[in-house]
Amino acid sequence: MDRLFDSLKGFFKKPPINIDNLAYRIHYRATFVVLVAFSLMVTSRQYFGDPIDCISKDDIPSRLLDTYCWIHTTFSIENAWKKRVGEEIPYPGVDKTTPNEKRIYHAYYQWVCFVLFFQAIFFYVPRFLWKAYEGGKIGQLVQGLNSPLATGHNDEKLLSLAKYLKFYENTHNHLFYFYTLTEILNFVNVIVQMMIMDRFLGGEFTTFGWNVLNFTEWEWSARFDPMIKVFPRLTKCTFHRYGSSGDVQRHDAMCILPINILNEKIYVFLWFWFYAVAVISLLMIIYRFATILLKPLRISNTHSYCRMVDKYDLEDMFERKPIGDWFFFDLLARNMDPINFKNLIEIYNQKPSPHSKV
Repeated sequence: MDRLFDSLKGFFKKPPINIDNLAYRIHYRATFVVLVAFSLMVTSRQYFGDPIDCISKDDIPSRLLDTYCWIHTTFSIENAWKKRVGEEIPYPGVDKTTPNEKRIYHAYYQWVCFVLFFQAIFFYVPRFLWKAYEGGKIGQLVQGLNSPLATGHNDEKLLSLAKYLKFYENTHNHLFYFYTLTEILNFVNVIVQMMIMDRFLGGEFTTFGWNVLNFTEWEWSARFDPMIKVFPRLTKCTFHRYGSSGDVQRHDAMCILPINILNEKIYVFLWFWFYAVAVISLLMIIYRFATILLKPLRISNTHSYCRMVDKYDLEDMFERKPIGDWFFFDLLARNMDPINFKNLIEIYNQKPSPHSKV
């Protein structure tokens, strides 16, 4: 287990080649690691701990009852949620059996570890698509140029890079628009996953965090912990078996779900985390469209990576270039030493002599 968590720490290290932004990394690094870590925690508690304990007044082996109720799910009684504990009911959602009772079954806890893991995978998909589409081109072009040392050797590389950029100018729009598409995909992924979690938890996830926050402000007489409804610690289970006379006997049992203490903490955190990630992703999309419409914003963004370059030189260079070329230069600026990037801009902007092949 320690090795698994140690391997997850590697995702937080700064990438040697930066082809995205902080908002993007929140998806495929931070959120991915959080979800995988939660999945491992639930898995260890579920398969190596004691996730359920059921008791019955009848002579049913406890191990058999635990296994049966875990597989066939437990349930709560809807009209017992807000009855007075200790007077009318022993626990919220647990009441005596009646003919017209409406049961709410809790089947999610069997699947939490798997759902969290697959959620993590989907948070990495946009990054996988973008990295595959970019193909490591930026890393190949800036190799050895992220350090100001060995300037003589770097001059040759910078000249070759400038020739490459001139030869392939006006051909990078596809990179920019595919990157923008994956940023939109990041946002869509968060929203869809929130909808899936809401369905997974019986329609309770959308307002779960607000309900938990408001819980502390309710009057004591009207208090009802929203986490108990979504993640009950005590539920009911019905077990049927043949009696000594051959007839089918019904046995009611109460089940304690210690695993829900962990589940509720996980999903409270995920509610706040997912909403924060959704807001950040939306702001990033708005910013991306702003860079499409506002050329000064593009210039300022690239200039922030290399203050040594004259801003007016960048404005002059990108005046008539398509947005794809700006995006490509912006990626280079993120991954090159500022001195080397400044020299690259100077070489690129040089007017070719009549005898030059550049």
